[in-house]
Amino acid sequence: MAQIQWFPGHMAKAKREINDKIKLIDIVIELVDARAPYASKNPMFDGIINQKPRLIVMTKKDLADPLMSQQWLNFYQAKGYYAMLVNLKNFNEYQQIISMCKDILKEKMERERKKGLKPRAMRAMVLGIPNVGKSTFINRLAKRKATVTGNKPGVTKAQQIIKVDKDFELFDTPGVLWPKFESEEVARNIALIGSIKQQILPLDDLFIYAVKYIVNHYPGAFEDRYQIEIDLDGDWVEKCFDDIANNRKIKPIRGQTDYDRVIELVFKDIFDGAVARITWETPHD
Repeated sequence: MAQIQWFPGHMAKAKREINDKIKLIDIVIELVDARAPYASKNPMFDGIINQKPRLIVMTKKDLADPLMSQQWLNFYQAKGYYAMLVNLKNFNEYQQIISMCKDILKEKMERERKKGLKPRAMRAMVLGIPNVGKSTFINRLAKRKATVTGNKPGVTKAQQIIKVDKDFELFDTPGVLWPKFESEEVARNIALIGSIKQQILPLDDLFIYAVKYIVNHYPGAFEDRYQIEIDLDGDWVEKCFDDIANNRKIKPIRGQTDYDRVIELVFKDIFDGAVARITWETPHD
């Protein structure tokens, strides 16, 4: 496939700023989306982070397949990463993240104390691609509206330091994607969690893929949500559109099913977890 280019100017600037500031950081908290833990993990960060300790935080576990989430957690831990699963709606889990960071850094801070260095706050850098929940995460930890949040990819533009408590600080960064996607699967899975605009891929193809994936991996979930029947062995696509439009009372346009409205409805349901708790990739892939 042709490489998909996706690198707005503010993301290139953010990469440079991350590079400049990484030497000031004690630990990196890298957020990935539990629904696509590989596709949402920016490979560009590996070269920037170098030898800094890293905690992978898999967000949105409430929207992901719990069995697959455990497999992904095991996968990253087996690779030698510190990793954990969180639901950003549960405040207690934020405290667990800070506690784990402090535990990871305990030996380093003790070495500094023995050298006679002045006590200081630990500093963490928060990294992640757009829409993995980074702004929500930081706002909750700061216990105030520290950053601008939104459900559009890349809405956080500036970098800032946020004091969490007397001995822990967060260095925020905008969501950063890498310059191009070599793999259609990665681009597709990122689109299916809302981290890039779905429009950069053919929407009808993305819709068809999503429906087939859900029908095959989560039997009955899609059919139950829309009260339809799907036979993937038959000529099912047009019938699927028509049946959803009829059941949801989506008005036709000039006598034709409003395909755009059906796609918009289904993607919103998928993003909200209304169809099922879906994970779009497995460690075995």
